[in-house]
Amino acid sequence: MTVTSPTRVRDQASGNLGGVTALQRKPANQIQGLTDADIEQLGRELDAIRQEVLDSRGERDAAYIRRVIAVQRGLELGSRFVLLAGRFPPAWILGTTGLTLAKILENMEIGHNVLHGQWDWMRDPKIHSSTWEWDFASPAAQWKRTHNEVHHTYTNILGMDNDLGYGIMRVDEDQEWKPRYLVQPLWNFVNACIFEYGIAMYDLDLGDHLRDGRGFSEEKKTEIRATLAKIRKQATKDYVVLPALAGAATRSAGPAALATFVANTLRNLWSHSVIMCGHFPEGVETFEQPALDEKETRGQWYLRQMLGSANISGPRLLHTLTGNLSHQIEHHLFPDLPSNRYGEIAPRIRELFARYGLTYNARPLPQQVASAWHKVVRLSLPNDFTAGLTARTAPRKLAGLVREVRASGAVRRRKAAIAASLAPKAIAAPA
Repeated sequence: MTVTSPTRVRDQASGNLGGVTALQRKPANQIQGLTDADIEQLGRELDAIRQEVLDSRGERDAAYIRRVIAVQRGLELGSRFVLLAGRFPPAWILGTTGLTLAKILENMEIGHNVLHGQWDWMRDPKIHSSTWEWDFASPAAQWKRTHNEVHHTYTNILGMDNDLGYGIMRVDEDQEWKPRYLVQPLWNFVNACIFEYGIAMYDLDLGDHLRDGRGFSEEKKTEIRATLAKIRKQATKDYVVLPALAGAATRSAGPAALATFVANTLRNLWSHSVIMCGHFPEGVETFEQPALDEKETRGQWYLRQMLGSANISGPRLLHTLTGNLSHQIEHHLFPDLPSNRYGEIAPRIRELFARYGLTYNARPLPQQVASAWHKVVRLSLPNDFTAGLTARTAPRKLAGLVREVRASGAVRRRKAAIAASLAPKAIAAPA
């Protein structure tokens, strides 16, 4: 899909930024003053920061990830033990809270970052991206392909990075509005509740196959079977084996199963919110496919990561529970650096933003969540719907929206009828 944008984040007369083209309409262009030389110098400065961290990795970092893993496992084991008394509300609340935190830590600070290869330099086969399998519906190998190889290469490029809205939402004003986008706020909430399964479907490219009416190759069928096997294994552990053990010990099978369901759902909601805050708030740029028509330099790639990410500000505990994806800008710049280093280099990255006249998008969690959801709702409507919207104009605008939806449906029906009339007719065999 190629999206033609009326607004380019570059000075076309001077040829700045090569193919970096943002889609959002902006009253001011924050990078129009940058030259090609500026961008390449920015790239060299970022390369220097990255190399400095690579050269300084050591025992302090290794001790950090081992400590986090030990805390997570202790928290999960302790919570399961407390849930043996899950028939009593205080024990159930305490056990469910601990289990939720354990699942969040395993998913965000451990699983996500281990699978990025952030700890491969330790040469520890127990904490290595090639051997780690996480407590998540999507098999690690499939997730690494779509996330590490696709998303982090083609960050926020429409039609190539389906991690941005997973190909199911309207994420930019220059995407053609369609009536089906009216339900995207509801679909986004449903996706948040079942986030791990949404990720698994995305990793399988199921949405593209179903929309295009494509059949499944043998390779794709093998991937689907692997995902279903992973889901079956996780569900058996969470909702059969562990509740059965709790039931055999203290007749607490039901409370244990319910606690796991609540913990998984809260983990999904938390993960979805963190991802939304890092990729979707107002002010985060998206890009069009022609951005890759010209070879993208290292500096231009860095610039795209800087414009296409947002941070969450807050205390250290918040950063840990987000997997340090609260430092999404730093993570997108350096996805393979140890996550505990993002907070250390963040002030230097912010200083680079300021020096090059760029906006460092960082706000507290409630503000970023509200901003992301505001964008989801805003883009579910036609671009001009909210312009001049008041209590007096609302009935007229709603009536116009209804007419537009009906007209779109009529067009689809006409196209279907024409396609049916042009389809070859079956010839009956003679009796």
